[in-house]
Amino acid sequence: MSKRIIFFSMMAAAVAFSSVVNAGALPKAVYTPEDRQIFDRYIAYIGPWQSAHTDSLLEKTALFFLDTPYVSHTLEMPGEEKLVVNLREFDCTTFVESVIALVRTARSDNPDFDTFLNELECIRYRDGNLQGYASRLHYTSDWLYDNGKKGLLKNSSAGLGGIREEKTIDFMTTHRDAYRQLKDDDMLLRQMQVIENKINERNGFYYLPKRSIADKTSIIPHMAVVAFTTSIAGLDVTHMGFTFRKGDRLTFVHASSTRKKVVVDQKNLNDYCAGQSSCTGIIVAVIN
Repeated sequence: MSKRIIFFSMMAAAVAFSSVVNAGALPKAVYTPEDRQIFDRYIAYIGPWQSAHTDSLLEKTALFFLDTPYVSHTLEMPGEEKLVVNLREFDCTTFVESVIALVRTARSDNPDFDTFLNELECIRYRDGNLQGYASRLHYTSDWLYDNGKKGLLKNSSAGLGGIREEKTIDFMTTHRDAYRQLKDDDMLLRQMQVIENKINERNGFYYLPKRSIADKTSIIPHMAVVAFTTSIAGLDVTHMGFTFRKGDRLTFVHASSTRKKVVVDQKNLNDYCAGQSSCTGIIVAVIN
């Protein structure tokens, strides 16, 4: 499940993992020496494909992290909101964000760690700016909308024959006790209510219903972001990854909470969605 919108325990802050605060271009970035080492290995690895097509770069980058452990709540640090960089372990959302940020870094004129930090901040936060907890794009539909505005991706679900989901999005504020930051902070709760209201003013988002996935498999792109929509009240999405085409078979690569690591899923996309009782379908978004 996507960590941005599920319950988490008060022990989530224990994931502080002996972090260090970057004293360079982005003072609020938090990472470990191992994260820097992984980044350097990735840049050396991706070099031969630096000028490849976007989907090839996305594939090579996602596969670089195969078997990386799944760990939830890695963004929930104590104190003020920080840009958490963790390339040693992922949840489903941080995996997608990190892969996209790394690809954009690899294709940049200056593929260094500071560029990666800036790309990650741009993807993770509203309008690309870290301005506290409420600026993080907690809801996946909001994440897709905001990154669409930035020109980083495009929701292709309508073009695939998708329909509009117009449910009310308010899971975080109606389950405030599940969120350490919201539990006792009324001002922050009101900020999140304002954000939810703005999301709901958009009159929903397009998704491809689960009954239509099998018929559309042949035209769903390789290495598009795939987000699994849900029937849970107040919630838009519960999981995400990248579509992954192997011959005529379409599956997806993701940080799996079930298998506890990054995997290319054993099930095809249709069967995976069909096997999730609360799954209503998928959002498909192509990275630019």
